[in-house]
Amino acid sequence: MTLPRPIDSGLLPQLAMPMGGIGAGSISLNAFGGLQDFAIRNSPNMSAVPDGHGTTDSAFALLRVLGAGAGKKAARKDSAASGVTRLVEGPLPAERIYNMGLYSQGLRKSGHEGLPRFASARFAGAYPFGTVELRDPQVPLRVSVTGWNPFIPLDDVSSGIPCALMEYRLENPGRSVVSCELSFHLSHLMPGSGNGQAKSRAAAIPGMGVAFSNVDDPAVDTFGSAALAVVGHEPAIKGMWLRGGWFDAISALWRECSTGTFVENQGSTGNDPEGRNGGSLLVRLRIQPGKHVVVPFVVCWHAPNSNMRCDNAPPPAGCDPATGCCPAPAKPAWHPFYAGRWADAREAAMHVVANYASLRARSEAFRDALFSSTLPAPVIDAVSANLAIIKSPTILRQKNGNLWGWEGCFTSWGCCTGSCTHVWNYAQAIPHLFPALERTLREQELERSMDERGHVTFRSALPDGPPPHTYHAAADGQLGGIMKLFRDWRICGDLAWLARLYPLAKRSLDYGISTWDPDRRGLVIEPHHNTYDIEFWGPDGMCTSIYIGALSALADMAEALGKPAEAAPYRQLAAAGARAMEKELFNGEYFMHQVRHDDLKDRSFAEQVSKASGEVAALLRREGPKYQYGKGCLADGVIGAWMAELYGIATPLSRKHVRSTLAAIHRHNFKHDLSEHANCQRPGYALGAEAGLLLCTWPRGGKPTLPFPYSDEVWTGIEYQVASHCILAGLVDEGIEIVAAARGRYDGRVRNPFDEYECGSFYARAMASYALLPSLSGFAYSPIDGVLSLAPKLKPKGKAPFRCFFSTASGWGVVSLTRDALSVDVREGQLAISGVRLDGGDTVAWQATARPGARAVLALARPRRASGAAQSRARAAAKTKRLRH
Repeated sequence: MTLPRPIDSGLLPQLAMPMGGIGAGSISLNAFGGLQDFAIRNSPNMSAVPDGHGTTDSAFALLRVLGAGAGKKAARKDSAASGVTRLVEGPLPAERIYNMGLYSQGLRKSGHEGLPRFASARFAGAYPFGTVELRDPQVPLRVSVTGWNPFIPLDDVSSGIPCALMEYRLENPGRSVVSCELSFHLSHLMPGSGNGQAKSRAAAIPGMGVAFSNVDDPAVDTFGSAALAVVGHEPAIKGMWLRGGWFDAISALWRECSTGTFVENQGSTGNDPEGRNGGSLLVRLRIQPGKHVVVPFVVCWHAPNSNMRCDNAPPPAGCDPATGCCPAPAKPAWHPFYAGRWADAREAAMHVVANYASLRARSEAFRDALFSSTLPAPVIDAVSANLAIIKSPTILRQKNGNLWGWEGCFTSWGCCTGSCTHVWNYAQAIPHLFPALERTLREQELERSMDERGHVTFRSALPDGPPPHTYHAAADGQLGGIMKLFRDWRICGDLAWLARLYPLAKRSLDYGISTWDPDRRGLVIEPHHNTYDIEFWGPDGMCTSIYIGALSALADMAEALGKPAEAAPYRQLAAAGARAMEKELFNGEYFMHQVRHDDLKDRSFAEQVSKASGEVAALLRREGPKYQYGKGCLADGVIGAWMAELYGIATPLSRKHVRSTLAAIHRHNFKHDLSEHANCQRPGYALGAEAGLLLCTWPRGGKPTLPFPYSDEVWTGIEYQVASHCILAGLVDEGIEIVAAARGRYDGRVRNPFDEYECGSFYARAMASYALLPSLSGFAYSPIDGVLSLAPKLKPKGKAPFRCFFSTASGWGVVSLTRDALSVDVREGQLAISGVRLDGGDTVAWQATARPGARAVLALARPRRASGAAQSRARAAAKTKRLRH
């Protein structure tokens, strides 16, 4: 397996890879081996400085190497001259030094950044693992730092541990024994609410590490704990740092660690002086020539209470909205999922230590399976890197197991609340990797965010509960939710679950029909709110394609539940909509937007004009409603057809016209160089000589004076959506070109490869990149019929096999295809197969169950003369056998 893009970290000031649990927060590994962005208290905490903007959190390692052949006694000598000591990080990029001048002058900041560092560093990342190789001419060891967290498809508990794991690998390439001391230092991550950390406590965990706590009320949001532990080694333990002012704690640590005089203690007593607190572990090592040692450290956190509420509760009694002064709530608003699994951080750390080997092996198996896929490097890069969003503070998870997500993350607060339905339309990773978690979002939309009319509030409440229904429904999000319900049912195969939610989905769709298509023409005509944060007036290709997909999906679900009479009118309306869309919105090249207002039932535009004055009124009378796209070529202008193709929903929309639209989108919207592109909106997503896919262009003229607000921008989530759809439509080279451009911008120099931002960091829409896997492989599987489909769009030359990672609700692994055989290698779980369909051909019966340790193999006997790959595979005489690895 080749890891992607090892690069000199001196050029990667932006890189930061989040390590944490699903909905549990994260700590990020940077490109020079340090830790930053301690987003561990149920809210974001991100910045460009190592210790996190506005916090005292820090963690770092020190390595002291003694002379060759020195024994344990020599290793304890109080003599700095006997060796060299380094902060186990590479050179600090110059850009970071300036930011430190802005943010790191507080007396309680990290303080370790100025310690002697390794001379060079190189980063290589294959999520969920990131490795930094460090070299220094004064250090006779090859040192590497690997940061990771458990990431195991289908195992949301192991993948949800609130931890960041750091492995230090020390290799001795010389001919003499090298003695050294490796120490890891962690500030108190949960100091409590006391001034000067007076409420913080810490205690040694014998033979393992340090447990941190505070004495706040267990019901307040500052209550919590943290833990530091080492795996497989007996450490010397400092349970409490020197308590003092200024930079005393770090100064004392450096002196002890650089001189071999590390002082152990059992922790704080509660009567300690005020000052910065933390704990440290030190491991003494002798490394034989040609050998290496790995020392893993475990950092865990536990913040069991959150008072953050969104959209579902009135202000507490006594709150003055004018001043923002509110009394503390009587009890926490909600608790994170992990708080119901582990009592505190010490318990979580002990779980990790006890299961470390298994957690690592299973996470490695996932990484290796994904990176073994024979797909273009930019595709694997895009898919893997954006899985970091799942572990970022964008996603929260409540104690009852339900997910809740921001759209993205600002520095200290989430951006745009409530698992926004139209943003999460694009995200495709969680439905396949953790399908049970994705289903909680469908339940959230239909059971908790919909009223008796069928109005779905596109921003859900936190904690669970009914949100207010005082704003527009979002047409793309509400209709897309019906398509996602079909997708999630097909993935899990649970007919009882579908039967429970189907009546609610029907109510939702009926509301959409009456609100946006009251004349039942099959077009979304009345003003409709959408992901561009405005209302489109009149029918457009984007929302109408989703509408047709939702009508078709509901008809399919009704028939699956034995309700053909209910299915018929929705299918008829979908057919009418497809005819109307092609007649009224297709201009011979692409689907566009027919701006209308005079003939709509909604008459509010006339009121807008009457209230406007001067230049604005004249503009409205001349051009109609603001923020439309009209004759424009919209990047996600047929997104509903993409969702239908991915999810297995047959719609009556013309494939020929959809393909023509995609070709036009690539032709007009993809720019190899944006230097001449005028963007008055948010240019930071793609700028200057960079390449990218514009959200909208007007190749036939007619660009409004004020088009929709984001029209001149470039969003990676839509780039991946379009790229995936192009690939599905046979425009493979065009799709891969778009992906390569997007990942080229996120190279670590200007932007973080693990943080594709839009409105905030770790933006959920970017998880559209996962759709590139099924698009390029044609892999599909549902337990409903047990048929496995595979239709690779790119096949290796010669006899090399095509391979691709897959994940289903029952198991995950790698599927391989050669000219002679189809192999299903399940790494975890199992896959019961009743038939196989290759390259879109007929289904061939195949009774097999693939399990770990044995892969199911279908031998393909091909006729000498075949009219094509699809026909020969469809007619193949099949036989099965089981092969041991």
